[in-house]
Amino acid sequence: MERKQRAARLSGVYLAVVAIAIALVNVIGWNLNKRVDVTKNERFTLSKGSANLVSKGLKENFSIKLYVTKGLPTLDLFVDDLTNLLGEYERASGGKLTYQVIEPKTDEQKEEAKAHCASGGCQPLQMQPFGEGSEQADQATITQGYMGVVLEYGSEEDTIPVLSPENTQGLEFWITNKVRQLRDKVDDSSPRIGLVKKEGITINDENLVPGGRGAGPNMKGILSQHFPFYKFEDVDLDGGKKAVDEKMSGVIMMQADKDWTDAELARVDEFLMRGDKSLLVISGAVNMKAADPSMKGELNLRNLDKLVDAYGIEMKKEAIFEWGQSVRLPMQDAGSGRQQWIVFPGVLTLTNTPEFDEKNQPIDSSFTGFFRMEQLGIGFPSPLIGHPEKQPQAKLKTVLRTTENASVDGDSPVDFGMKLSWPQEGKGARAQHDIAIEVSGILKSAFSAKKPEGFTGDIPGESKAPSRVLVIAAGQFLANPFARAGNAPPMPPQMAMMGPVGGDRNLQSIAQVYAQATYVTNAILGFKNLLDWISNDTDLIATSAKLTSDPQLTYGDVAKPKFDPTKDDEKAAQKRNEEWRDERRALQNKISSTLTLLPPILFMLFGIARWRRREANRANVKLAA
Repeated sequence: MERKQRAARLSGVYLAVVAIAIALVNVIGWNLNKRVDVTKNERFTLSKGSANLVSKGLKENFSIKLYVTKGLPTLDLFVDDLTNLLGEYERASGGKLTYQVIEPKTDEQKEEAKAHCASGGCQPLQMQPFGEGSEQADQATITQGYMGVVLEYGSEEDTIPVLSPENTQGLEFWITNKVRQLRDKVDDSSPRIGLVKKEGITINDENLVPGGRGAGPNMKGILSQHFPFYKFEDVDLDGGKKAVDEKMSGVIMMQADKDWTDAELARVDEFLMRGDKSLLVISGAVNMKAADPSMKGELNLRNLDKLVDAYGIEMKKEAIFEWGQSVRLPMQDAGSGRQQWIVFPGVLTLTNTPEFDEKNQPIDSSFTGFFRMEQLGIGFPSPLIGHPEKQPQAKLKTVLRTTENASVDGDSPVDFGMKLSWPQEGKGARAQHDIAIEVSGILKSAFSAKKPEGFTGDIPGESKAPSRVLVIAAGQFLANPFARAGNAPPMPPQMAMMGPVGGDRNLQSIAQVYAQATYVTNAILGFKNLLDWISNDTDLIATSAKLTSDPQLTYGDVAKPKFDPTKDDEKAAQKRNEEWRDERRALQNKISSTLTLLPPILFMLFGIARWRRREANRANVKLAA
């Protein structure tokens, strides 16, 4: 008995020592305010890119005001995470960046929140509802308030008007991006971006909305108005006689109506070989005339394939028809007044689907150019094939792709005209095709071994530092394809005062629906992100690398729904999507039940086994005679 009591006392002492040690470690850790992050991409700490930006990249003091709403467990947890993140920024800045948390409760504080950006230039904070359900399904708590950020630097300010407590992915990237933008605006340190001049599609074209009286909006005008710190400059290669200004951060080549000469391509190659330069190509095989309601596309690569193929991106002289995620727009029948759905398999609706694995994901939303993009409309793309063996010191990455229900047509011209039904589904088997590929790293030159006729100068065999190339094989990526085909051609100067007339009314009606469905808005936001990619802000890229740390959850046993847009109506497609969601939910419940019940059952069986073994040992004990 005494032996048992002594053992019990020692056990109690040991437990007390362990408890005190754990408490002391927690107290010391809390006072030091230090955390050790062992994740691969620094998921739980500030990235080196963000730290460099606020410690070395700021000339003046930077202030962040966080307007929050508390009172619900989800909100409180989100605010804690957000303040921890801002605390990391503050410590890394060495005093250059400070933040404060404001919970607007009084009328004065609410008016102060509304006053930010009142003079224009940025979006004001938005009051929003927050809700959280209780354990009882018929009860919920609803509150209303702010969850946004105000950033102030110099005499300028910017905002993140709304933050979602349910979506914390990429929060650091978003804040760092805003800090960089505001800094560039105040310090006038914006990157210079060259627009290579060539007759064809440009960002000056008024092809975003259906034509009306007066000049319509264009991509360059919208970006220049809302993001004036991006500087666009025309680049005239003069047939290859002139070099690209080496002070440019990057250049953009768009769909051309005429072939690029070898000398022009060599000038672009020369620019990339200087190192730390970017090339954005928005051009594919499908060439379509503006103001052409027939929407027939000529297949021609315009000699551009000679340049990008050397970088490991093969351009195919084919057109893609997408039968899985094609654009489907509601239209009202003029005769019956009934709503019907019009399908355009030549225009893709790429949707970011978290359940898809990385190799099947239509949009890589971790890529800087398409960060947080949930949906994109892609007009008349053509396929690309990556060849990483051509650039052994660089990395190739597919950032946009079709679904596995896409086919291709290689017979020119390709008919994309409006149809109520599509009797043919392209030629060849259905498969998934890449339509945007990035290559980054030390690039091998495309023309150093053999300089084209008329080119003067030397091109090194490889880039002096890592450079970047992104090919989006869709010339109308930044356009509303239905407005471009349906709008009337430009009027002669002497008749311009009358305003544009004519055009295809059906296509213009479709163009209006396409614009209202956020496709045009998403194209603008996507282009803005691509400008960040062109500038190659190393701090921003280092921060965005954290977005790839968590693999997406996939459901390998649950097949993705397939439907034929030429036969299935909206109800059939919705029914299949609901069935797919039900299968995923059932699988989730099965996994949840297994993870909840299996560990305690195994622990219980282990305890029973140890108990039986101990009882057996006791039965075998014999006292010495």
